Amino acid sequence: MAARRALKAVLVDLSGTLHIEDAVVPGAQEALKRLRGASVIVRFVTNTTKESKQDLLERLRKLEFDISENEIFTSLTAARSLLEQKQIRPMLLVDDQALSDFKGIQTSDPNAVVIGLAPEQFHYQILNQAFRLLLDGAPLIAIHKARYYKRKDGLALGPGPFVTALEYATDTKATVVGKPEKTFFLEALRGTGCEPEEAVMIGDDCRDDVGGAQDVGMLGILVKTGKYRASDEDKINPPPYLTCESFPHAVDHILQHLL
Repeated sequence: MAARRALKAVLVDLSGTLHIEDAVVPGAQEALKRLRGASVIVRFVTNTTKESKQDLLERLRKLEFDISENEIFTSLTAARSLLEQKQIRPMLLVDDQALSDFKGIQTSDPNAVVIGLAPEQFHYQILNQAFRLLLDGAPLIAIHKARYYKRKDGLALGPGPFVTALEYATDTKATVVGKPEKTFFLEALRGTGCEPEEAVMIGDDCRDDVGGAQDVGMLGILVKTGKYRASDEDKINPPPYLTCESFPHAVDHILQHLL
């Protein structure tokens, strides 16, 4: 890892870190205001694929978070960029609420499979269609491979187990575009003028948020909200730079020790 530099940017996960569905992590709005009062750039990075970027922004604003659209970088954005770059026609296994982020992408006669979190589509008939496409040589693109995520009613399966099932059945390997991929974090920082060694990531997923960020050179702060489970910090090497109770505690540490 390159030598640490003065902190210039903070990347913040959304679901599980600032909110869980329509419930706010206590103190998160005020903590974000305090963070914005410091001399750092704030960006929000998310693997959420169950709703479009616009729907996500509206949800956050209803929860009284002061966030603008150009501050959010999503795995859906990264997936669309890849589709446009490679000029492929995807079979889209994403939630209906996320389809607007793929408006204008040609999906007839698909020659690729793109999979996000789409509980209504994860049944035998549709997965078998995807399986047959992959057997015919279509690439498999995973918007992300999270094992599980946090809902108000408890933990729930993410897209990762379904991506892995298709990988196993077809003896292929998915291209992953969201966290914890290095390219995702670098794209999120693009335009900030900051290097990874000048940034810190705050999230509730030890592997995808913290591990991915630290692999690219950032500091990683793991919060014990959302999907966090006891001893998650022991699942990655190197361990998180810091493990703390919640986003407000992470902000306190940044303001007191990193600036």
